Amino acid sequence: MYVSPPHLRQDPAVPDCEQQPQFAAVPARAHWRYRPRRSFWHKKAVSAGAVITLLALCALVILAIVRDQTGTQGFLVGLGLAVLPVPLLITAFRWLDRVEPGPWRNLFFAFAWGAFAAALVAIIANSFATRWIATATADPAGADTLGATVIAPVVEESAKAAAVLLIFLFRSRDFNGIVDGVVVAGFTATGFAFTENILYLGNAFGEDQEMGASGFASVTAATFFVRIVMSPFAHPLFTVLTGIGFGLAALAPPHRGRVRRIALPLLGLAFAMGMHALWNGSGAFGEYGFYAVYAVFMVPAFGLLTWLAVWTRQRELRTVSAALPAYADAGWLGAHEPLALSSMRARSLARDAAARVHGGRAAARTVAEYEAFATSLAFLRHRARRGTVGPDFVAREQELLHHLWQRKGVAGPALEYAARATGRVWTPPPRAPFHPAPPHTAAPPYRPTPPYHHPIPPQRPAPKPGYAPHQDYPTYNPYRQL
Repeated sequence: MYVSPPHLRQDPAVPDCEQQPQFAAVPARAHWRYRPRRSFWHKKAVSAGAVITLLALCALVILAIVRDQTGTQGFLVGLGLAVLPVPLLITAFRWLDRVEPGPWRNLFFAFAWGAFAAALVAIIANSFATRWIATATADPAGADTLGATVIAPVVEESAKAAAVLLIFLFRSRDFNGIVDGVVVAGFTATGFAFTENILYLGNAFGEDQEMGASGFASVTAATFFVRIVMSPFAHPLFTVLTGIGFGLAALAPPHRGRVRRIALPLLGLAFAMGMHALWNGSGAFGEYGFYAVYAVFMVPAFGLLTWLAVWTRQRELRTVSAALPAYADAGWLGAHEPLALSSMRARSLARDAAARVHGGRAAARTVAEYEAFATSLAFLRHRARRGTVGPDFVAREQELLHHLWQRKGVAGPALEYAARATGRVWTPPPRAPFHPAPPHTAAPPYRPTPPYHHPIPPQRPAPKPGYAPHQDYPTYNPYRQL
């Protein structure tokens, strides 16, 4: 029988494989016998439609504002140049999330929120605050400086952090640690930077059109070099600090870590605002202030956060390696499957092997699903050890075990092969085949052939009657009496 998870930092019991249900897996939703009824406003289709409608309206408004400020030609040029770093950043953040990939719908929402909703809030709030300060102080130049160094970091980072907060609250099952926070924050900031770059590059192109400048000496080329070549990671770097705060909050126990779950995101948001303010205010440090801030703060911070993200990714693989052997001992997994599942190269090799053996993408997709379910099971068990799971731990564990059991026939042999092929399991080297010697047979008699024959010894004379035997030998005989 299934045992409910014990208290904090105790290893929950693993259900015995012999007690697994008789059916092979959880039935599909279309075959559910009992379907929970929900009110109209709580249906997934309604909530998804409301979110999509809101983001679509924000997109129409913000794109209209940007086009109005840059003109049609500037908008098209800015759009074409701003889209260049987007695939690179998305690929990098998705690579970090390969161990336990989050659903694409969350990432699409984060990118759309940053590109449309957060950008719309930022452009309206920044413009209103700057105009209000300029009117109150009668100093437009000082208002622009104050707006760039104080107002913009607070408004923009708060608007981007709202996407991370929404996924943290309403998609908590998909938000399990630092990597999830970094990825969601990175997608949000990438979308925000995409829209902002359209505005900056479009305005730069409009200035070049008015002045008749072109080539490398143009404002567009200089803006492209600064924002696309030198600092495409600037906005993701700021917002990732907020994501790390939310990731650490997700690791805190739900009942004993309420203070941490509130304080850590706020601390990360404060660091993001501070670094954003330092970046925007770098021009106030002199002619070379921008390059000094870039070299002294931005590049080391980017390297440190990159190392932290990669280290956290490797830590997730170690968590998989430590949590799954309990299920292998209980019979749910093969003996060497935890070793293969804790290596990204072995996972890829298992998918390729399944596709070759079973002849199609369906087998590779089955192995990929098996790997995803096994990873989710490992993280669920890890959180149970830390005491950060809810009362539905047993039901979630059972559901994951059912999905694994359904795909075990295809994925099990592929992962066993991958564990051996990648050297995760020691395999003795091949030896030469052993051939037993034939049974012993008597050698044929030696028959010399001429001219290499031995001479025939001379015949001895027959012994004389009446003489002793020793007298018959011409050579020395110790028995002869002298």
